[in-house]
Amino acid sequence: MSPLLPPVDPSVTAQLVAALTPRLRKRLDAGVAKLAGRPVARDGDIVRLAVDDDTDLELHAPGGVVTTAEAIRCGCLLAPDCLHRAAAASAAPVAEMPDPVVETPDPVAGEPSLTKAPRTAPPTSVPVTTPPATAGSAADDAPAGAVDPAPESATPAQRTAAAALHDAAAAVLEAGADGAGAVLQAELLRAAHTARLAGLPRAAGRAVAVVTALRAARDADPAHRLGDLTTALRDVLLLAHRLPEAAGPELAGLRGRVRQPYTPDGSLRLYGLFAEPVLTSTGYAGTVTWTADAAGRLYTVPDVAPGGAARAAGSADRAVRIGDTSLTHRELSRAGLAVSGATVSPTGRLGAGAGVRAVRAPGTSWRAEPLDRLWAVPVAEQIARALASDLDVPEAQDTGLAGDTSDTSDGSTQSTAQDGRDGRDGRDGRDGRDLLFLDVTLIGTVREAAGECLLADCDGLTVRLAAAHDDPALPDRENLRLLALLAHGRGPGTRLRVVARLTPAPLPRAVLLAASHPTDPDTHVDLGLDRLRRADLPAEPTAGTSVDAGDARPAPTVQPATASDEAPVHLLRRRVHQAASGGRRVLAFPGSKESEAARLRRYGLGTAGALLTALHATAAERARDPFGRLLPADTGRFATAWLGAAVYTEEVDRALCAAAWGASSPGLASR
Repeated sequence: MSPLLPPVDPSVTAQLVAALTPRLRKRLDAGVAKLAGRPVARDGDIVRLAVDDDTDLELHAPGGVVTTAEAIRCGCLLAPDCLHRAAAASAAPVAEMPDPVVETPDPVAGEPSLTKAPRTAPPTSVPVTTPPATAGSAADDAPAGAVDPAPESATPAQRTAAAALHDAAAAVLEAGADGAGAVLQAELLRAAHTARLAGLPRAAGRAVAVVTALRAARDADPAHRLGDLTTALRDVLLLAHRLPEAAGPELAGLRGRVRQPYTPDGSLRLYGLFAEPVLTSTGYAGTVTWTADAAGRLYTVPDVAPGGAARAAGSADRAVRIGDTSLTHRELSRAGLAVSGATVSPTGRLGAGAGVRAVRAPGTSWRAEPLDRLWAVPVAEQIARALASDLDVPEAQDTGLAGDTSDTSDGSTQSTAQDGRDGRDGRDGRDGRDLLFLDVTLIGTVREAAGECLLADCDGLTVRLAAAHDDPALPDRENLRLLALLAHGRGPGTRLRVVARLTPAPLPRAVLLAASHPTDPDTHVDLGLDRLRRADLPAEPTAGTSVDAGDARPAPTVQPATASDEAPVHLLRRRVHQAASGGRRVLAFPGSKESEAARLRRYGLGTAGALLTALHATAAERARDPFGRLLPADTGRFATAWLGAAVYTEEVDRALCAAAWGASSPGLASR
């Protein structure tokens, strides 16, 4: 995937690949690889790609996106039936798909819909009392002879689109990332486009995430993570599996929503909490500032747009786009905001419409009300909230692809990218549910494969705190190295108040986003934006000579206080990842599958052992015709077995994570 090319609509890529002859389809992957290293020049809305010394290919991208097949023009003799057009579309990033026609438009253009219920209460432990309804009250109020309407079910078009998505995703799983070339990617993009038109934006967005991860894997992109590909592929298959039989609120949650409407929320008095950089694998970057109102509800002010690490680092000093305020994101994270005529999305994102007014107001410390109440929530309750699966929450309907519709100053709306959780997960825009507000005591460091982590004591638990970003343009890693000095030598036992994001793992683990200042507890440091210096740390017993973070020496490493008796779920998870990477044939090879299944059963994981046995059996199962020739493998059965194993490992990981933190298990959702 070439970032120099403009994004191409998925339907365009699918159309161009479908028009190729079988002979050209076999050469498509080689054509994509050939174009990867060719020079690219941009002239306004036209991007020129030099196919060879005598032939140029032009991509017309008005508005920055190629939306039609005719917008890709090649100068070779075989055009428009040449291979180059399809290869260029397959090498370009995948564009956000256009919105389907809304059945019921808003009464006034640019105004938020008034039919959406207000956003739910904040993630706090404040009890809500609701008078129970009596059995006869509803019947008394209903007119005589009235019949309750049947819950809404999937339409025939949505069932067909879900089946097409399942077949395309199963074909990708059959081939694996190593064999899922441009042709299979185009088929999945076609299915995603069909799902979008059928009103299934959530499944369409996850399908596009699969294609993006496949391209990153095949291009050996350093940002590629096999876990991201596995998660996206699992989500597509799971959504396609559940959609045909879903009804009512479950169906609404599985379908998703293309744009999140903004509803009036009156006047707000907000207090800056922290700001974090956004740097996604899909090419978006920026800053998101988190704020809270007097009741502890969380609101976000995003500035996310296409870009890289430079934009993520520099956008913190841009003015926030709310009202006439001149506050930057860095300043807002420590100040306050008084907003009148506020509009808010269901996930807490503040709109910036023409009727919104905002002025600067005093901020408050993390240790003062109302922010202090965020840290008063028990840790176990925060973990249970963060582990709630978004596929089991009907309100989590955003797509992770197109983002919200943000009000603009001229009364119109525009798309904004998600807050850095680009469909990983289906975890985008979940109202800060995955944020943890912890009081910790630094006790040491531990070295892992991905780098060094801080060890901190949190209510008797040994928590691993890692850097949120490894990009050298962002200060996360250097700040973590300096905080490690507090765990040894300069300030052993230093107590900090931190904001972190949960990382599901068998051990208590999170990534650091912000922390109270080591020498001034009333202020905080945004670890992804602010750079700590040695002068910010408590004085050493003996005077030091270095003053730069770059001279920070590695902190001594200590071992965790207790060793984890980890269940061998990794045996099943490894096979799930191997199938996503190498395809079905990898699991069909003879090996130690019987011993692995037996080991799982010895640890009491009988279901895991049965799933592993079924996964290997379906992978190796090949029928023969009357002449003894091998028939094509049953991709549907293998995909079903793989999906069961993938969902099981996810649920067990959540249960192990909850147990590690001492929280109640989130429970197994009905699939």
